[in-house]
Amino acid sequence: MGKKQILLNAFNMNCVGHINHGLWTHPRDRSSDYRLLPYWTELARVLERGLFDGLFLADIVGVYDVYRRNVDVTLSESIQLPVNDPALLVPAMAAVTRHLGFGVTVNLSYEEPYLLARRFSTLDHLTEGRIGWNIVTGYLDSAARAMGRAEQLPHDERYDRADEYLDVLYKLWEGSWEDDAVRRDKAGRVYADPAKVHRIEHAGRYYNLEGYHLAEPSPQRTPVLFQAGSSGRGQRFAARHAECVFISPPNREAARETVRTLRRQLVEAGRRPGDVKVFVGAAVVPGATEAEARERHADYLHYASREAGLAHFAASTGIDYAQYDLDEPVDYRPGNAIESAARTAQAHGWTRRKLLEMFALGGRYPAIVGTPAQIADELQKWVGEADVDGFNLSRTVVPESYEHFVDLVVPELQDRGIYKTAYAEGALRHKLFGAGDRLPVRHAGAGFRRHAVR
Repeated sequence: MGKKQILLNAFNMNCVGHINHGLWTHPRDRSSDYRLLPYWTELARVLERGLFDGLFLADIVGVYDVYRRNVDVTLSESIQLPVNDPALLVPAMAAVTRHLGFGVTVNLSYEEPYLLARRFSTLDHLTEGRIGWNIVTGYLDSAARAMGRAEQLPHDERYDRADEYLDVLYKLWEGSWEDDAVRRDKAGRVYADPAKVHRIEHAGRYYNLEGYHLAEPSPQRTPVLFQAGSSGRGQRFAARHAECVFISPPNREAARETVRTLRRQLVEAGRRPGDVKVFVGAAVVPGATEAEARERHADYLHYASREAGLAHFAASTGIDYAQYDLDEPVDYRPGNAIESAARTAQAHGWTRRKLLEMFALGGRYPAIVGTPAQIADELQKWVGEADVDGFNLSRTVVPESYEHFVDLVVPELQDRGIYKTAYAEGALRHKLFGAGDRLPVRHAGAGFRRHAVR
C-alpha cells in the first residue's frame, strides 16, 4: 500500500481580509485587488502550477457586528467587509486552468433551491466538472436582519431545514433528467427526449415545489459537497451529505477525536469511513532556510491585527469580548452562532488575553513556520496522528504566500512521495476519490436517481 497522498486547497475569499487579518497593510500585499479579475486568474494559474486540488472560496451573508456591538473594527480592518460574490469568479479562473477545482460557499438559508440547482449545474458545465459547493446554513444575526427575517432559526433547526433542502436538490440534479435525455438530433429535430425529462415534486415542512430542472445533466450532476459543521448536529448532517469536511481544531488531539467521530457516523449512515475527505485549516510561512522563514514570519507579525482576529472570532461565537477584561472568565453559555467554536473556547477557558495571544498572525490558525522539510514534517504529523486527508491553506501576504508554498513546499512533499506529480483526468469528484465523476451509490443523493431503488 502506497503512502497516503496529501490533498491541498487554497482557502480564500472574495474580499480583502479573510482569516489572517491586518496583513492587507503589508507593503507587498495585493489583497485589495480582489475586485479585479487578473488577481484571481493569476492566483488560479499559481495553484494549478502547484497541483492544488482546489480553491476553496468562503463567503458570508451579513457583517461582523458582535465585537463592540458595531462594525467599526470590521470596516477599519476590512474583516470580510466589503465582500463580493464568490461564484462569479469561477468561470474566469476555469478558463485559464484545466484541472483546478473550485469549492464555492453558498448559504442555503437565503437561496431558493430551484435557482441554486441551476447555478451549480451551470458552473459544473462551464468548468467541465470542477465545481463543489460548501454548504452553510449561516450563523450571523446580522444576515437574518439584512434578509428581512426577525431572527435566525435555532442552530439545530437550521440543519433540519438543510436536510430537506438537499433532498429537493437531489431530486433536481439526479432525478429530473435521465442520463440519455439529451439527444441533440438535428435531423430529427429533437434536442431532448420529452419522455426522459421528468417533473419533480416536493411537499415538505420547509419547501413545496414542483417543476423541471432547468439545466441538462452536467458532468457531475451533483457538485462535490463540502461542509464545515463540527457540532453534533452538524456532524450528523455531514454523515449523510458531505464528501469533504473542513475542520478548525486547536490541536491534533482534538482533530483526531473529531475525525474519529465523523468516520464512525459515516458507517452508521451506511457509508464508508473514507467516503469523506477531511481538510484542516492551516497557515503556512515557509522559507528556504529556517532563518528566512522566521524573519518572514516576524515581518508578517508586524502588520497583523490581533484585535481584528478577535472581532472575527466574536462573530463566530456570538460573544462580545470587548465587554471582558483581559483575564476575566468569559461566559460561554449556549448561543445561536457557531456552536462548535463556542464549545471549543469554553473547553479551553479562553480569555480575551489568551485569544489575543492566539491571534498573533491575525487569525485562528496556528502558523506553521519553517523550511520546506520542517513544514512537510508538520503536515505529515497531522495526517498521521489526526487522520486528516489534507489542508485548507489560508493566505497571509498575497500573492507570495501561495507562490512560496508552491515553489518551496510542494517539491518537498513530492520528493517524499506524499503529493501528486500530475493531475488525474476526470471531474473534481474523480480526482479526489478515484471512483468516477458521479455520487457513489451509497450516498443519500444517489437514491434520487431516476429508476434507482430506494
